[in-house]
Amino acid sequence: MWIPTEHEKYGVVIASFRGTVPYGLSLEIGDTVQILEKCDGWYRGFALKNPNIKGIFPSSYVHLKNACVKNKGQFEMVIPTEDSVITEMTSTLRDWGTMWKQLYVRNEGDLFHRLWHIMNEILDLRRQVLVGHLTHDRMKDVKRHITARLDWGNEQLGLDLVPRKEYAMVDPEDISITELYRLMEHRHRKKDTPVQASSHHLFVQMKSLMCSNLGEELEVIFSLFDSKENRPISERFFLRLNRNGLPKAPDKPERHCSLFVDLGSSELRKDIYITVHIIRIGRMGAGEKKNACSVQYRRPFGCAVLSIADLLTGETKDDLVLKVYMCNTESEWYQIHENIIKKLNARYNLTGSNAGLAVSLQLLHGDIEQIRREYSSVFSHGVSITRKLGFSDIIMPGEMRNDLYITVERGEFEKGGKSVARNVEVTMFIVDSNGQPLKDFISFGSGEPPASEYHSFVLYHNNSPRWSELLKLPIPVDKFRGSHIRFEFRHCSTKEKGEKKLFGFSFVPLMQEDGRTLPDGTHELIVHKCEENTNLQDTTRYLKLPFSKVIFLGNNNQTMKATKESFWITSFLCSTKLTQNGDMLDLLKWRTHPDKITGCLSKLKEIDGSEIVKFLQDTLDTLFGILDENSQKYGSKVFDSLVHIINLLQDSKFHHFKPVMDTYIESHFAGALAYRDLIKVLKWYVDRITEAERQEHIQEVLKAQEYIFKYIVQSRRLFSLATGGQNEEEFRCCIQELLMSVRFFLSQESKGTGALSQSQAVFLSSFPAVYSELLKLFDVREVANLVQDTLGSLPTIMHVDDSLQAIKLQCIGKTVESQLYTNPDSRYILLPVVLHHLHIHLQEQKDLIMCARILSNVFCLIKKNSSEKSVLEEIDVIVASLLDILLRTILEITSRPQASSSAMRLQFQDVTGEFVACLLSLLRQMTDRHYQQLLNSFSTKEELRDFLLQIFTVFRILIRPEMFPKDWTVMRLVANNVIITTVLYLSDALRKNFLNENFDYKIWDSYFYLAVIFINQLCLQLEMFTPSKKKKVLEKYGDMRVTMGCEIFSMWQNLGEHKLHFIPALIGPFLEVTLIPQPDLRNVMIPIFHDMMDWEQRRSGNFKQVEAKLIDKLDSLMSEGKGDETYRELFNSIIPLFGPYPSLLKKIERETWRESGVSLIATVTRLMERLLDYRDCMKIGEVDGKKIGCTVSLLNFYKTELNKEEMYIRYIHKLYDLHLKAQNFTEAAYTLLLYDELLEWSDRPLREFLTYPMQTEWQRKEHLHLTIIQNFDRGKCWENGIILCRKIAEQYESYYDYRNLSKMRMMEASLYDKIMDQQRLEPEFFRVGFYGKKFPFFLRNKEFVCRGHDYERLEAFQQRMLNEFPHAIAMQHANQPDETIFQAEAQYLQIYAVTPIPESQEVLQREGVPDNIKSFYKVNHIWKFRYDRPFHKGTKDKENEFKSLWVERTSLYLVQSLPGISRWFEVEKREVVEMSPLENAMEVLENKNQQLKTLISQCQTRQMQNINPLTMCLNGVIDAAVNGGVSRYQEAFFVKDYILSHPEDGEKIARLRELMLEQAQILEFGLAVHEKFVPQDMRPLHKKLVDQFFVMKSSFGIQEFPACIQASPVHFPNGSPRVCRNSAPASMSPDGTRVIPRRSPLSYPAVNRYSSSSLSSQASAEVSNITGQSESSDEVFNMQPSPSTSSLSSTHSASPNVTSSAPSSARASPLLSDKHKHSRENSCLSPRDRPCSAIYPTPVEPSQRMLFNHIGDGALPRSDPNLSAPEKASPARHTTSVSPSPAGRSPLKVQGSVQSFTPSPVEYNSPGLSSNSPVLSGSYSSGISSLSRCSTSETSGFENQANEQSVPVPVPVPVPVPVPSFSGSEEPVRKESKTPPPYSVYERTLRRPVPLPHSLSIPVTSEPPALPPKPLAARSSHLENGTRRTDPGPRPRPLPRKVSQL
Repeated sequence: MWIPTEHEKYGVVIASFRGTVPYGLSLEIGDTVQILEKCDGWYRGFALKNPNIKGIFPSSYVHLKNACVKNKGQFEMVIPTEDSVITEMTSTLRDWGTMWKQLYVRNEGDLFHRLWHIMNEILDLRRQVLVGHLTHDRMKDVKRHITARLDWGNEQLGLDLVPRKEYAMVDPEDISITELYRLMEHRHRKKDTPVQASSHHLFVQMKSLMCSNLGEELEVIFSLFDSKENRPISERFFLRLNRNGLPKAPDKPERHCSLFVDLGSSELRKDIYITVHIIRIGRMGAGEKKNACSVQYRRPFGCAVLSIADLLTGETKDDLVLKVYMCNTESEWYQIHENIIKKLNARYNLTGSNAGLAVSLQLLHGDIEQIRREYSSVFSHGVSITRKLGFSDIIMPGEMRNDLYITVERGEFEKGGKSVARNVEVTMFIVDSNGQPLKDFISFGSGEPPASEYHSFVLYHNNSPRWSELLKLPIPVDKFRGSHIRFEFRHCSTKEKGEKKLFGFSFVPLMQEDGRTLPDGTHELIVHKCEENTNLQDTTRYLKLPFSKVIFLGNNNQTMKATKESFWITSFLCSTKLTQNGDMLDLLKWRTHPDKITGCLSKLKEIDGSEIVKFLQDTLDTLFGILDENSQKYGSKVFDSLVHIINLLQDSKFHHFKPVMDTYIESHFAGALAYRDLIKVLKWYVDRITEAERQEHIQEVLKAQEYIFKYIVQSRRLFSLATGGQNEEEFRCCIQELLMSVRFFLSQESKGTGALSQSQAVFLSSFPAVYSELLKLFDVREVANLVQDTLGSLPTIMHVDDSLQAIKLQCIGKTVESQLYTNPDSRYILLPVVLHHLHIHLQEQKDLIMCARILSNVFCLIKKNSSEKSVLEEIDVIVASLLDILLRTILEITSRPQASSSAMRLQFQDVTGEFVACLLSLLRQMTDRHYQQLLNSFSTKEELRDFLLQIFTVFRILIRPEMFPKDWTVMRLVANNVIITTVLYLSDALRKNFLNENFDYKIWDSYFYLAVIFINQLCLQLEMFTPSKKKKVLEKYGDMRVTMGCEIFSMWQNLGEHKLHFIPALIGPFLEVTLIPQPDLRNVMIPIFHDMMDWEQRRSGNFKQVEAKLIDKLDSLMSEGKGDETYRELFNSIIPLFGPYPSLLKKIERETWRESGVSLIATVTRLMERLLDYRDCMKIGEVDGKKIGCTVSLLNFYKTELNKEEMYIRYIHKLYDLHLKAQNFTEAAYTLLLYDELLEWSDRPLREFLTYPMQTEWQRKEHLHLTIIQNFDRGKCWENGIILCRKIAEQYESYYDYRNLSKMRMMEASLYDKIMDQQRLEPEFFRVGFYGKKFPFFLRNKEFVCRGHDYERLEAFQQRMLNEFPHAIAMQHANQPDETIFQAEAQYLQIYAVTPIPESQEVLQREGVPDNIKSFYKVNHIWKFRYDRPFHKGTKDKENEFKSLWVERTSLYLVQSLPGISRWFEVEKREVVEMSPLENAMEVLENKNQQLKTLISQCQTRQMQNINPLTMCLNGVIDAAVNGGVSRYQEAFFVKDYILSHPEDGEKIARLRELMLEQAQILEFGLAVHEKFVPQDMRPLHKKLVDQFFVMKSSFGIQEFPACIQASPVHFPNGSPRVCRNSAPASMSPDGTRVIPRRSPLSYPAVNRYSSSSLSSQASAEVSNITGQSESSDEVFNMQPSPSTSSLSSTHSASPNVTSSAPSSARASPLLSDKHKHSRENSCLSPRDRPCSAIYPTPVEPSQRMLFNHIGDGALPRSDPNLSAPEKASPARHTTSVSPSPAGRSPLKVQGSVQSFTPSPVEYNSPGLSSNSPVLSGSYSSGISSLSRCSTSETSGFENQANEQSVPVPVPVPVPVPVPSFSGSEEPVRKESKTPPPYSVYERTLRRPVPLPHSLSIPVTSEPPALPPKPLAARSSHLENGTRRTDPGPRPRPLPRKVSQL
């Protein structure tokens, strides 16, 4: 039986549980669970990470933890009772764990590893806390470490700042908002601005001295030197090196490491240097022999210097090598470091090129205790401490020092009867009063233990030596009296014995007889001469002698001669016990000299402060002793002295002595009667303030009032204790009188002079410190009343003195911070005064920072849940006094421009934040009663209106993202909770007062605007939070967005007819709210749109406004990332939404206006589909087809469906930018043309828009034209650029702007040059099908044709598509997919190559046109594409497969031509026709014939540098024919059975025969050309070909060609025809004559470069030979490869992912021989690798493979692209018999319909067709380019007839070829041939709804010839003289033209 648990409520899972039992709950190790019930070893409960799922789990899997339960029962909440730091650590580590893994995924390795270490460290610390064995201090330390690491991790991961108090998280509900703000700000500041340390320390570690000529021990002395003042500022760090230059005691780090401590910030500057002096220990001369002298001396060696500025960067200088300079002149040794600093080091030698001093240096910041903690390893290993000279900047009480610094400066000595100067060594001893030397009190430096004597270094032969060696003598105080220092001078001999002979001594006593120590400064000592063996142990013999030259000269002028020798030292005492000041000693010994008391008290002010604080207690005892002695006489003097000492302690240097004085007052002060005198003197001073002229001394007194009161209060307490509280009333009166004097003096206004106001300011600054003293003697209320009266006496005039006003406010601030104010009784008394002054300052907007601080403190004391009466009354007072002014202040300071300096900006943010926190605190404290009182307090509606507007505006400001730092989520949530609570209160006032007749639009609008931005705040979007954070927020505050949404809905319903005021203004804001992915919020808000539509319909009969606003806003919002697929479905759904409210669509369907409403919903839904796709695509970094396609889809939607011009233009430019980024320059140009088309050549002014400035329409259109031309140029689409050049040139010409006209003509010319000179790659085209519901809407279940990139073949394209759609599945066949594929929840890609079919054949069929020009028309302006699939129909003949080989030809028609505004366009229509085997054979032969003619022509005109392509082609055809290639056709179609069974194919069979004979004729002519050019080594092959050709002819039964087919050389009158390079004219004879074969209407033009014949089995090889397919490389021909029609199989390198094959029926057909099936029959066929078969591989013998060559035009199309479907089925339908005429060669006259073309853009012939023009040879038709396009059937029909009737018939004799003549009845009705100009972009007006840009088409009125373009003059001349064609009328336009307003 399941029993509810009592104690087992909370636990942690210690082993994972799969939950496989019934009702089992799956748990992961580490999950926390809440337990509800238990039963026999099982628990029932839920995991806290997912509380909605409950289940059972074994109790043994859970470790129970202590927890307390809130709200027992169904909704109980369990809170663990562990330490809050532990709880935080646990939850934080859980959150980090997830994010840590993401770091790895995002490849942020550095942070990943750092966070890993921190997490491990936190876990270790957590264990220590959980064990519970830590001491209190250690626990505190561990928690500090934990919180520091948690904060670091949160900051690095961008998580929220956690407010903490003493390392524990703070619940914002438990403290006031102002206190929360301070905690947040404190942590934020701590994070942002590290506190500058005032104390700094330099760590030095000596490593070694690198020098080649060592060999002696060395002493190295470090010190810090101030080059500005030329003095050392630190003691010395002294260490010894061995003979190798390494430290002598490496095992003792304190001997070679030192910390230079207590450097002030002022000492961190460039002119502070580290100086290093090196002394060697050895012989006198460095180069002396070893046996010269055994005595060792200290001798100068070298010096190094380093500026401390090099360390200020904060980096550790680990292996720093300092240059060591040797001193050449020993007399300058004392200043060598100064000279090096002054860059005078040229006079010194370096110790060696590689020599130097290796040291490690580091600058540390913070006080010494902090350094000990942070660098504990340094101190634990050992380090010597090197102090500053003298006291540090701050003297700490209790610091005991007694150091005497002696600097051995210099000496002046006589020669002593020697010829050379002496080598002087100084020895120093300290001798006590008993004459005994003091042991170990001479310190050379911090690294060395103290010694008993000191030996100076020796300067060689120098009678005026200068040493400047600093020594420290730490002599105890008790040894000072009677001690002296003795200096002995010895001459050091350099002889063998090395004797040191004593020749004199000096001494100096440490203390004078009156008790003063040796004064600081330089002392010149007398050198007393003595003998070598003089005994100086008896000190009495010399102590009576004079020691100082100053004293000696003063006493005895006669013995001047005896004192020529002198010795100088400098002394400096640093002692906390001894003084050198006589006045100080006199004061302390005042009882011995009572007559000097007055003088001593007067001189006290002149004594140095450090001397006074050293003897602070003694001094104070002295003063109060004197006061007790005679208060009448000395009272005033003692008071002044006391004031002096008190103010001395205000100095920062002695600030730390205040506690010493406090301790003195509490424990040592004994002046029980002093209070009377102190009050009396103080009152006397206060009374004199108003009359005194000089107030400096009075101000000093007022400054000291805190301690004066402390002495008064302590004195009174001592008196009360002693007397039992006598004279209490008298004391109270005295205090009252004193404060009355103060009030009088404070109430005075300064008249003219500022002295009085300064005194008032001084008093107010220190007055609050007196409160705590008064509280020791008086009741709280009494003190509060006294303070209230005192502060109330201040004058309130603001203009008196700004500085005084600030001081007043500071006084108020200190009052609020004082102990007095914390008591509720006194607070209620003081609050009105505080609020009064605050109100005045806030009104004047002065001292806002101080006001904010005071207000914060006021609210900090009022806890959130304080419902006591006193607190409620306080809130009443504050609301009445400050709410209004607080709102105004926030509005004022937030509307100011922010300061430029960062410090000022920070200050501005602080003050704003504090005021905001104060306002929030106040609003949170307000109850219903307060709100009611507030709203009732407004006497008029105007006042209420102003208040509501004001508070709504302030709330909008508080919601701004910049109001708080981004990681202050806690603060934002608290603020939002207060705002929504307040808004709920105020909305009632809004409903009651501002509806119906009192309706006020402004206030309602402000309300709705506030509500909308409240809901849209980033910090309330819970979907973005981690699950744990979301759970916490929901538990504490709920989803505040839903609450506000319901409030909006409620308020909207209340509006009634006033809703019309907010339509359409609120559509955008409300739409923004509905885009938030919160289902409840959406359900509440979406019905409002129905309401809006309904009211708008009532008002204006439609809701166009609603629609327009909805669409505009939807675009901007969804592009910002708002909205999702669910929203689109919800908007379009019929599911009920909010409670009783039906769905939006359902509500609309009930209305009378349902059609337009449903239409709007459908439009908006479709727009959302596209916008969602667009947004998803834009998230990808690189530009790809998806992005571009999506933008095109959206752009077209705005144009066609919404007619939103501005949005349309915006997306044009977005698309343009995408194309530029992807380097699709042609597409970019077409895109910009769309905008260009919206503009006219007018002077209408256009506003500034996007990147365009304000300009006229003409200027913008000109700019667009130039940009488009530039892009066409970069995209090598020069023909399109030419027409734009002409258009803009016409404009320049009409404005007579010849300068620009000239430039434009030159640009046009350069484009012509580029057409002829530069190479252009022909792109391949691919058909792509996107199937499945997972594709974006604009692609889903559609097929497109895509223009490939340069050099991009099928495999590369397939791979690119798979990369763009990584989840797509490649379809393995080319069949149309079925419905299951369309509806699948997946992505399927179907890709194969297709062949472009140029719409116009005019230019391509014309002879003499260079390939450079033709190449443009082959792949531009293409609407139609096709691909072929071969298959066998019926029974397959194994002997001859051609009999049953059919071809299924699919034609694809696009919505727009390629290239265009995109690289791919959708397929609009597809047509499928089947070609019979006979038609297929005809097409194969036609293509091969055309290929042969082209190659022969190229060879004949020497366009081919290599004859191999022709050789291979001839060999392929002739050899294949011999082996049965063409003969297979004879066998298949010329047999009797076939002819009888297919009587309808008679004409086709005849045509096939003609083509075979024509091929034989071409081959014969080709062999003739081949013979002329064949190289010698290939003659045998040529002979073989000739022999095989005769065999082939005989197989046809041909001996000689009949007359009508005989090849007859026709000579050109002017030699060979004029051809451009790379052109492909008709076949020529070897002598340059043209062969004009008889052509039928089925002859196919040369442009068709592709072959798709379908051969299989044994026939494949033969057909391959016939069509000339081979496998050699393209380079053989010096031609570019070309694509093929379909890509269904490949024997080469198809992509393994995307493959395509024939339909399954074909693939599985048993008629196909298995040996011809490739192992990967489903692979895609690359157009470059495809033989003639589109699906099946063609087996080729190895021998053949070597001979074959890939011909550039080898894969050719099988039908005329201009034939309509019926015509393709029966190609002979339009055939008309033509009889040859014997007439001479005359031009063909075509009345009124044909306009001739000239072969040159320069030469121009008269109208008509020249008989020898190469243009009309073959089956080429001519015509004039047209703007309109005829239909496919029309063009096809015409061209067939034209071709048929314009073909001259060859004759057997070399006479001019006759031209067919027509009788009037015979001439067919001609339709106009429509040939596009080289640059036009056409439209399909009959079937395409989307127009293309017409900017590139030539105007109808003056149309230039199609090819090539002529200059304007030539064009007009021709049109005047020639026969004009009928004008087709104006160009139709599918959509009405709209001129852009942008």
